[in-house]
Amino acid sequence: MKSNRRTQAERSEATRAALIDAARRLFAASGFSAVGTEAIVRAAGVTRGAMYHQFSDKTELFAAVFEAVQAEMTRRIDAAVSDSGQSDPIVLMKLGAATWLDACAEPEVQRIVLIEAPAVLGWERWREISLRYGMGLVQGLVDYGISVGRVVAQPVEPLSHVLIGALDEAALYVARADDPAGARREVGAVIDRLVQSIAV
Repeated sequence: MKSNRRTQAERSEATRAALIDAARRLFAASGFSAVGTEAIVRAAGVTRGAMYHQFSDKTELFAAVFEAVQAEMTRRIDAAVSDSGQSDPIVLMKLGAATWLDACAEPEVQRIVLIEAPAVLGWERWREISLRYGMGLVQGLVDYGISVGRVVAQPVEPLSHVLIGALDEAALYVARADDPAGARREVGAVIDRLVQSIAV
């Protein structure tokens, strides 16, 4: 008979999840540098020792928050593409890009992904984590587009890197704009034209 008591692994995972959830809210509201570890452990309802058992320091906790947000965004884009009922890869690329830009316009995502993460983690690590989550989606759509004759035949990897670079810059442009709504419309049109330009 299975015990009702949680295993050590389950308790550890619950502690980790509580810390990530609490830190995410605090980092999104106030920024990395303004949030102390005491505020995080208090919001998570755990001890400082429990935090340092899970994460070596506040930066590593932030990295886990960033990964959680990236994973969520990847699921959102995947769901938008999968649930659209569309089969044209060009339409799906535009839809995926629009979903990404809309997510990046949300204050929490914008602050954690575009503003805090490059500063806290450094450009190289920020890019590595970002690519780990986004590259598969982009490469899959590009590969599909080429295979069905809707995208000009060419090496998939360099094209995918260029498209991701454009999407990141587009999101940063919106994040820094004085008129984010206007910037989102303008840059969305630019991305649509860019995607259209690779179509057969």
